[in-house]
Amino acid sequence: MELLEQRILTDGKLLPGGILKIDSFLNHQLDPVLLQEMAKEVHRLFRDDGVDKILTIEASGIALAILTGLEFRCPVVFAKKSKTTNISDNVYTAEIPSFTHGNVNTAMVAKDYLHAGERVLLVDDFLATGAAFFGLKSLVEQAGGTVVGACAAVEKRFQGGGDKLRAEGVKVESLARIVKMDDGGICFG
Repeated sequence: MELLEQRILTDGKLLPGGILKIDSFLNHQLDPVLLQEMAKEVHRLFRDDGVDKILTIEASGIALAILTGLEFRCPVVFAKKSKTTNISDNVYTAEIPSFTHGNVNTAMVAKDYLHAGERVLLVDDFLATGAAFFGLKSLVEQAGGTVVGACAAVEKRFQGGGDKLRAEGVKVESLARIVKMDDGGICFG
């Protein structure tokens, strides 16, 4: 998606350790107009896949997931990264290592919100190693649902997560695909 790629080049910042900081428009401060265009593109990519529900993980994927849910006219669920007093023990869980934070989160979704037979689209801001998407996929499978696809705003192709998901038969689409990121800049492909 050229609009997103241009925004990454204009406003993104490369940080040490393979971090792309795009929080000025995607995951801290949000550009609703850009996000709406992104959601329309996600819908175009998956409109024929029978999506019943969107699943993401808190917090950075929520904005894109909600707007995508509007396009599909379906519910959006987000996996929580920590248990609070208002969440029962009746949950699906998956351990998910965080590339950005360098820790492991136990993602959880109440069993009331994922069901057998549902066709679920996974949506998140980044796809790097694939850990978050594999964790979300596990939650859907625990519920007896089907993952119809995985969509990231930005895929870091050089980190291999998308290829691992594709090798398991998951339809993977990304709105911006970065094949190289270093001191020389960002290369899309």
